[in-house]
Amino acid sequence: MKVILQKSVDKLGDPGDVAEVADGYARNYLIPRGMAIRAEKGALKQAETLKRGHNARLSKQKVEFEGLASRLIAQGALQISARAGDEGKLFGSVTAADIAEAVTTQAGVTVDRRDVHLDEPIRSVGTHEVRVKLFHEVEPVITVEVVAEG
Repeated sequence: MKVILQKSVDKLGDPGDVAEVADGYARNYLIPRGMAIRAEKGALKQAETLKRGHNARLSKQKVEFEGLASRLIAQGALQISARAGDEGKLFGSVTAADIAEAVTTQAGVTVDRRDVHLDEPIRSVGTHEVRVKLFHEVEPVITVEVVAEG
């Protein structure tokens, strides 16, 4: 069944997109929750309007988040203190949740832990580079400085 998305749906698309989905998925999930409507001739015109509005909002939000990204980068290194041994190895590791909390408290930008991308856990004292996803295609690389407690 062809449907027109009213809201963003993972792996299907954004508002205004026409998607081909299984009949049961459309009838039992998407349409009752207001996430999509049946794709009919009159609804296709409505989809174009919806898509244009969505694209305008996206471009405006992207500009705002690019400003936040530049502010995050300009702030410099975020400091996170953790317990460490004599050689600079941490007891445990600095996680994405720790970094998200530091970004929120030190930079004033609310970030979810799932938006912090670590290649591997941070297990040593020092300076580390971390990608933070703020918005579609806006992923600044910030510097995190891990210092030993005490």
